[in-house]
Amino acid sequence: MKVLGVAAHPDDLDFGASGSFAKWAGEGAQCYYLICTNGCKGSDDPKMTEHKLITIRRSEQINAAKVLGLKGVFFLDHNDTELVADLKLKKEIVRYIRKLKPDIVVTMDPTLVYSKRGFVNHTDHRAAGQAAIDAVFPMARDRLTFSELEKEGLKPHKVSALYMLNFDNHTEVVDISKTISLKIRALECHKSQISKSSLGWVMKMAAMIGKEKGYKFAEAFVRLDLNR
Repeated sequence: MKVLGVAAHPDDLDFGASGSFAKWAGEGAQCYYLICTNGCKGSDDPKMTEHKLITIRRSEQINAAKVLGLKGVFFLDHNDTELVADLKLKKEIVRYIRKLKPDIVVTMDPTLVYSKRGFVNHTDHRAAGQAAIDAVFPMARDRLTFSELEKEGLKPHKVSALYMLNFDNHTEVVDISKTISLKIRALECHKSQISKSSLGWVMKMAAMIGKEKGYKFAEAFVRLDLNR
């Protein structure tokens, strides 16, 4: 099995889905991340520069991927807060879908604009999710869409399942009781972003989601099976 995660920023997938990725990788799946932005805005440090932050966050994400057992991490390098679900971004994602040929694509749920838990879903999260969904269907599937990619040897590919991160409304719960420690270790790699309180929040959410199905810890998704 191959799994591709598509998200806006370094650390997004580690917050929402890294327990699942560690589980799948441990079961023998080939797992990858595609990060759409360079992470250049996520700092309150007055001495931090965008160039320095990009380097730091890329390194943090690569280190986190190693903890989880991922096969690779790819970066598209769009600027933070400027991500738009336009044709350019969709084509970039299609390229990786056709190259890697994942059975499952994991991304953000673009319909989650804000949460009842008290936060606004970042504009980049929504853009990444919308572009990824459109790239999965119909763009990566249809031969005449981005036909120039086929000339490069990147033939159309049909993704079997789409998993979208959504804390509030979900249809799929993945048991991560055995991989929660890897999730925390992966998040700890993001030293420029993670605090003890945020790690506590992650543990609390994983426990709350797990309780729904009788698991100690879990992650939540909206799952669509696309080959029915």
